[in-house]
Amino acid sequence: MDEELLPKHAGAAEPVVTRAPSRARQFARTALKNTAGLVLLVAVWKLLLYSSGYKLSVAFDRHDVQNQNQKQNQNDNLETLLQQLDAIPALTTKAPKRNIWQPISPEDNAAVWNWLHDPAQGLNLTAPDIAGINDNMVRWIDTVPLNKTDVLPFIDGAGAPPPSYARVIVHEGGKVEPVVQEYMVGPLPVGPATTLSKLDYLFNGGTGGTVPYNARGSDSALMVAVDAMLTPVLSSISDVTKAVFSGAQYWGATDNRTNLVLNGATPISFDGKEAHLNINVQFHGPARYLLPVDFYILVDITGTDTTLWSVRGFVTRSRLFKTEAELRAAFEAGELWSDVHQRQDYDWALVKQQKSMGERPLERRPAPQSREVGGKRYKVDADAQYIEYMGWAFYVGGLRPLGPMFYDVKFKGERILYEMSLQEAASQYGGFQPKAASTVYHDASYSLMANLFPMIAGFDCPAGSTFWNASYHQGNTTVVRENAICIFEQDPGHPLSRHRATERDSGATSKSSSHVGVVKDAALHVRFIATVGNYDYIFDYGFGLDGAIEITVRASGYLMSSAYYKDQGQFGPRIQQGTQGSIHDHILTFKADFDIAGETANSLQRTKLVAVEQEQPWFENMGAFELLQLESDVLDVEQPLSWTPNGDTTYTVLGSKTSLNAWGERRGYRIVPGRSNMHLTTLKSPWSKNNMAYAKTHLAVTRQHDNEPLANSVHNAHLPAAPHVDFAKFMDGESVQEEDLVVWFNLGMHHFTRAEDVPVTLFSEAVSSITLAPQNFFDRAQDGDLTNRMWEDTTKSDF
Repeated sequence: MDEELLPKHAGAAEPVVTRAPSRARQFARTALKNTAGLVLLVAVWKLLLYSSGYKLSVAFDRHDVQNQNQKQNQNDNLETLLQQLDAIPALTTKAPKRNIWQPISPEDNAAVWNWLHDPAQGLNLTAPDIAGINDNMVRWIDTVPLNKTDVLPFIDGAGAPPPSYARVIVHEGGKVEPVVQEYMVGPLPVGPATTLSKLDYLFNGGTGGTVPYNARGSDSALMVAVDAMLTPVLSSISDVTKAVFSGAQYWGATDNRTNLVLNGATPISFDGKEAHLNINVQFHGPARYLLPVDFYILVDITGTDTTLWSVRGFVTRSRLFKTEAELRAAFEAGELWSDVHQRQDYDWALVKQQKSMGERPLERRPAPQSREVGGKRYKVDADAQYIEYMGWAFYVGGLRPLGPMFYDVKFKGERILYEMSLQEAASQYGGFQPKAASTVYHDASYSLMANLFPMIAGFDCPAGSTFWNASYHQGNTTVVRENAICIFEQDPGHPLSRHRATERDSGATSKSSSHVGVVKDAALHVRFIATVGNYDYIFDYGFGLDGAIEITVRASGYLMSSAYYKDQGQFGPRIQQGTQGSIHDHILTFKADFDIAGETANSLQRTKLVAVEQEQPWFENMGAFELLQLESDVLDVEQPLSWTPNGDTTYTVLGSKTSLNAWGERRGYRIVPGRSNMHLTTLKSPWSKNNMAYAKTHLAVTRQHDNEPLANSVHNAHLPAAPHVDFAKFMDGESVQEEDLVVWFNLGMHHFTRAEDVPVTLFSEAVSSITLAPQNFFDRAQDGDLTNRMWEDTTKSDF
C-alpha cells in the first residue's frame, strides 16, 4: 500500500551516524593551518592547468598528443589537485546571534517524549509500533514556530531569546470521541516550569488544534487495519484479477504470493465527518508508479470500529461494480477483458544506462563541471547554520513539514527578509477513474524534512560543495540525514554586466576612444532535494552579487500514472505498453516576509506598463499617438493577486516613506516572475475546495501576524471542505500600507505529460523560478565594487 495507506517515506527511526574525518578532510585541515601550503597548492594547480592547455569545462583529452601515458598522468595529477582543492573547507565565521530558528535539539525531543509518556500527564499513550487505531499515540514531535514579535527584540537589540516549545501531534483514538490534537510543550528544556497545553492559536479553522479523527491521514495503525480488512476481499477475487490483469493478485501485504501494491488517493475525507479510500493497484517494484493496473477499490473507513468499514465497490473498464458478485458476473460474462495489458518487468524504467539505446559519440569523456577554482568565497558557522557571502548574511532553520527555511536575510548589513520559506508542495491530478480524479497531494503532510536524503557530489551539487546535515525527530530519537543540504558558489555562464563603448573625437584626425568593461557573475546557492514518494524536488536558493535572490524549483521522478485507455487521451498520452501519463498541476507555495532595510513599515506597489494616446507639441502635425507609460498605485488592503498575461505588471515591496535612495525614490525589492509562474487550474474541485486558497492565484499580500505563520496545515490535506487553516481568512480587509507585510507566491508546473517522462521526468523541463530583486534600493547597480572584472581602454587612429 502507498500514499495514505503507506506514508510516502516510512518513518522508522534511524541511528545518528558519525564518521571519522576522511583523508581529504584531514588534508584540508592541514592546508588551512598552513597558509603557505594553501597558496602553493593553488599555484601548482594553476601552473599545471595552464601548462597542460586544459579548461575545466571541456574533456581532458582536447589536444592530440603523442605520448598518451604522459597525458594520462597529467590528467590524474590534475584531478588529484582538483580533489584536494575541493576538499578545502569554507572559512569559518561566528554568527552574531544564536540561531533560534533551528529545530529543538535531540535532547529536548527525547525529554519531551519521556515527559509525555509519564502517566502523570494523563495522556494514556501507547508506543506507535504497537498502537491500534483505538489507542492514543504520539504521531510526531517538532518545533512551534517562533513569534516574530518575540524574535525582533533579540536579533535587533539586547532582548533575551524567546523560549522554545515543542509541537506535538497526538492521535487520540482511545477517546470516546476520537480526535487528533495539537499540543505545545514548554518552555524547553523540560523542567519544573514545563507545561502541556493545546496548540490552538496557529489554526483559524474554528476548532483550534483539534482535528477530526477521520481526517488524521495515515499512520501504521491505519495501514494494518485497512490491510486486514482488504486481504480477505481481494484474495477471494484473486482468480479474477490474475486472469484479467496479467497475473495480478493480492493476498495481504506480507504474503509472498502478492505482486501488487495498494495505492490510495488523498484526501481521505472532505470535512472529517467521514473517511474513505480510493485505491488503485500497481505491480510492485521500484518503478511501480509506471505499472498501474486498471483496477480500483472504493472503501469506507469512517470511524474506529472496523466491523463497520465496507467496500463500496470495484472499478475497472470504466465501470462501477458495487459488489463482488457484480464484478464476478461481469468476469464470467467476458466483459472485463482488454486488448491492452500491463507489463510487470521494470528494468526499462530504472534511472540507469539503457544499453539498448546505444551510446553517443564522445559521451564517455567527462562532462563539464563547475569548480570553485579560486577557493571558497563564503564563510559558514556550521553549528549555527549561518552563512556569509559577498555582502549576504542569513540563517538556515527549519520545520519538519516544510524543510529548510531562511531567516534574517541581510545584504550589505540591511535586512531584506525576515523569513523566506516553502509553505507547501501540492499536486492535483485529472482522469476518468477514481484514483486520478480524486488525488490532491499535500507533500508537506508527509514531512519534507523527513524526506531529505544525502546528495551526490558532482551530480546533485558541484564537486567541492559544502554539505550540511538535516535532522528530524521520530519517536524518542532524532534521525540525521547526512549531506542533505549543499552550499556552493557557481558561475551562471554569463557576465553580470558588460558594455563596449566608442566615442569619436571631432577634428581632422578622426581619432576615437574605445573601451570595454565586463564583470564576472556568480551566485551562492543553497540547495536541498526532497524525495516524496514518486517525485524528487530540487529546491535552490541563489544569492546573487547584485543583491537579488532567485528561487528555483525543479521536479523529476516517476509519474503517478494511470492504466491506458484508447479513448481517454484528454487526460494524458500513452507513455508505455499499458500506461497513460496522468496530467496534473504542481503548485509550490512560498512565503516572503519582507523587512525592507530592516523596517517593518512596508507597502506593496503595483506598476503597470500601459499604452496611452498623447500629443506632444514638438511633433507638429502628428496629432495624438500611442506610447508607453507607467501607471503605479500602492495597494490598500490584503488581497490575492495575479500576473498579467503579457508580463506588463510588476509588484514592488517598498520600504517606509522616509526610506529613500539618493535620488528620492522609495527603496524596495520587486518580485520578478521567471519560468512557469502558475496557479492551480481547478478552482472549484471538491478535492481542493476550501483548503487551497493559497494555490489559486499567483500571489497574495497579507499583514504579518504571529498567529498566521503558515499558509497551510498538515491536516488540511484531508479537510478540503472544512480546512484546519483557511488561507482565505488571512485576507480580511486589513491595510497593507506602511505595515509589516508578507507576500505569498506560487511556483509550479502544468505537467503536460509525454513519453519523455519515462523513466522519469526531466529537470530540464519541469522547472519554475522567481526573483526578488532590488528596486531603487541602492543608488546604482551593485557591480562597481567587484574586482573580478576586465577593463580595456584603447585609442585608435583608424576606427
